[in-house]
Amino acid sequence: MSAEELENYETNLELDLYREYRDVSSLFSYVVETERRFYLCNQVDIKPRTAGGEVFFEVKLTDAWVWDVYRSARFVKSVSVVTFKDVNIEELNRPEIAL
Repeated sequence: MSAEELENYETNLELDLYREYRDVSSLFSYVVETERRFYLCNQVDIKPRTAGGEVFFEVKLTDAWVWDVYRSARFVKSVSVVTFKDVNIEELNRPEIAL
């Protein structure tokens, strides 16, 4: 596989992931961003913790979708994340169902 073919393959994977995100984002209530991942979920619980003078965050997500181009199963029932950096949480506006 040439470098150009590999680049095209990765570009197509990222485009497919973006399309999937666009299609599923309306199913979720929250966007959660950590230093390593981006998630959509319907329930989020964040607890600041301390250990040895260090502050970290324990984040639990329920009914989640993981932004990861190399992950085959992006829908997960629950996720636990421990992070030492800030966690960004945004509540999404869910449009009313239109018939």
